[in-house]
Amino acid sequence: MIRTVITGVTGRMGGTLLRLVRESRDLELVGATSRQPTRLEALGVSGGEDLGRVLDTARAQVVIDFTSAEASVVHARQCAERGVAMVIGSTGFTPETRAEVAASAKSIPVVLAPNTSVGVNVVIRMAAELARVLGEGYDVEVLEAHHRMKKDAPSGTALKLAEVLASALGRSQEDLTFARHGQIGARPKQEIGVQTLRGGDVVGEHTVYYFGEGERIELTHRATNRDQFGLGALRAARWVTGRSPGLYDMADVLGFQRSS
Repeated sequence: MIRTVITGVTGRMGGTLLRLVRESRDLELVGATSRQPTRLEALGVSGGEDLGRVLDTARAQVVIDFTSAEASVVHARQCAERGVAMVIGSTGFTPETRAEVAASAKSIPVVLAPNTSVGVNVVIRMAAELARVLGEGYDVEVLEAHHRMKKDAPSGTALKLAEVLASALGRSQEDLTFARHGQIGARPKQEIGVQTLRGGDVVGEHTVYYFGEGERIELTHRATNRDQFGLGALRAARWVTGRSPGLYDMADVLGFQRSS
């Protein structure tokens, strides 16, 4: 059994992870954190508000963290100090906060993924391959939709899609466009648009559009509940436990070969 700690266990994803870990045959919940620690007892979970203190007593092997970018940086540092592997599904990382997680990953193995769904990571892989095959004759756009409570925009998954598309097409971050308004002129050939929708209770939808002359290709992933994020995170937790220190992502977990 893999001794597992869940951070933010009273949140939406935390509750999903709690249920899935309890249903699993090979992961054992040994602790949890919450900004509302009094609710842990009602859930039948031992823990508290501070991850460091929980880890000092839990003898955990892996921490699954879906809190926030800022909290995850602190949690990664606490795990590094204690030699505990991590799976981070938080989004909203800046280059600076991502670098801080990477610094912790010099001491421990960390899977950092903006989306832990197996399906969406297959779509990310396919999106890059499709862009390479279609080449320069197609205009590429990314559209994402999420519930009204999501705090960051665009989503981490949309940013990841834009990143792999840019790499596949030999383009740079300067070619990404996140808003259009007013007299913008003709669309630059190199541009990759990334657009955001927010509303209702949408769990998550991502579509990559490839606009050609006389045809359009759409590659879409729709999440209908949070279980697929949790199941992917558990798969990552199994994979990362016992690995060498380093910063990994879901492509590593799923065994995708790195593109040259």
